[in-house]
Amino acid sequence: MIFRENEINGVTFSAAKKTKVSVTHSKRLWEVVEDNITFKEEDVDGLLLPHKDTLVIYLNVLDFQIKRILVDSGSSANIIQWRVLEQAKLTRSIIPTTKLLVGFNLASVNTRGEILLPMNAEWVMKTTLFEVVHGDMGYNIIVSKPWLYEIKVVPSTYHQLMKFPTPEGIKQIKGDQPETWATNAVSVSSSKGKEYAA
Repeated sequence: MIFRENEINGVTFSAAKKTKVSVTHSKRLWEVVEDNITFKEEDVDGLLLPHKDTLVIYLNVLDFQIKRILVDSGSSANIIQWRVLEQAKLTRSIIPTTKLLVGFNLASVNTRGEILLPMNAEWVMKTTLFEVVHGDMGYNIIVSKPWLYEIKVVPSTYHQLMKFPTPEGIKQIKGDQPETWATNAVSVSSSKGKEYAA
């Protein structure tokens, strides 16, 4: 290391010491905030077991509490129904664009556009990009990897729960098991009478 008098690479020793302290302090602060996310057997209290339910939750989007939100950690697009935006009088905020979603709803579908919406998960606000679809879908919204990764969600379908870190510690959102059953009942009844080629 090359230094001259009381400087290291043009930075005085006192400034270097202050920088080191602030970085150490920042690191210590982050370690306090970062707790381990664990699921316990008590987390299933109140659930009807055994079950094979998907994780369906409700969240606040803008000023609206939206039910029937599917947590899908296998998908790569956040999706919202056109009718939800229509009811919220937000169709003018849709950015016109067309994308092909493959493997969606057992088929492929063209989107009607995109929209940015603020989502509130236990006071963690994130502006989220949604693909807008118009069609037969059992859920109002599907949140997927982009949103889940951004707020560091760890979902558990078995516990019907998702947990995530916040500056105030680990927060959680419980799944809505009765809403899952209602959604599944609608999906099954809407698919009756359809014929599929072998």
